[in-house]
Amino acid sequence: MPRTPTPLRLALLSFALFACIAFWRAQQPLSTAPPAVQGRVVISAPVLLALYGGDRFLAANLETFRLAATGIEHGQTDTHYLVRAQQVVAELNACQEDNYYLANGLLTWGGAVEEGNEVLRAAVDCRFWDEIPPFFYGINLAFFQQNNEEAARILEIGALRSPQNAAAMRKLAVMLRAEQFADEDLALNYLTRQRDSASDHKLRDMLDKRVIRLQGLIDLREAQRRYEDQHGQLQALQQLIDQSIVNGLPNDPLRLGYELRDGRIEMKKLKIAGLEEQP
Repeated sequence: MPRTPTPLRLALLSFALFACIAFWRAQQPLSTAPPAVQGRVVISAPVLLALYGGDRFLAANLETFRLAATGIEHGQTDTHYLVRAQQVVAELNACQEDNYYLANGLLTWGGAVEEGNEVLRAAVDCRFWDEIPPFFYGINLAFFQQNNEEAARILEIGALRSPQNAAAMRKLAVMLRAEQFADEDLALNYLTRQRDSASDHKLRDMLDKRVIRLQGLIDLREAQRRYEDQHGQLQALQQLIDQSIVNGLPNDPLRLGYELRDGRIEMKKLKIAGLEEQP
């Protein structure tokens, strides 16, 4: 019998070994964890300025393109890298539009609130014609940091830059200040004065709806006090009507209405899935 050539035997043995290894690997559970995002090098602003021949605008633009392309990998955001990179871009050119958009979306709303707001603050100062940075920054101050007074001030800056959206921004600023009043009567007085002094008819109409809504809340809370003096704790708003305390629930111009929450009548709020309640 002729013998099998040695190279053929080695080839068959290698294939058998490969098949065994492949079969073993196929039986192993797949890892679902994505690769960890590693830290990346961020070049300082002075070095970038030298590399791009002293053109800080070109340096800021190209660095923004780079961080937009490399800041997210395998579905993960490298926040530490973005914080350092976007601060460098803001140092080169605080007016860079893409940079403040990315800072707001990826940093502030990604958990690095103060770092993202730092880029927005620089954009507010630099882009003196642009309403968007004050809007982003004002919303962030109110939403994340509950600094309503500073948020209202920033939104008023945005209103001065925006003929089209001035009324909406001023209305939001007024509402943020009104929320600081613990007493609803003081809040109503403040809103009424702001409405009556508004020269913009759009703003006046917006605030008028808020005044009517707040007045309805005050009336319902007074009715609740009268009801509970006579009948004990209020369990449902309908009881106010059934006991002839009120003829009906107040009309809400915003069509949201009122509700009994934890034993206290409150204005209903628009609820957005995944976000906290919005006024």
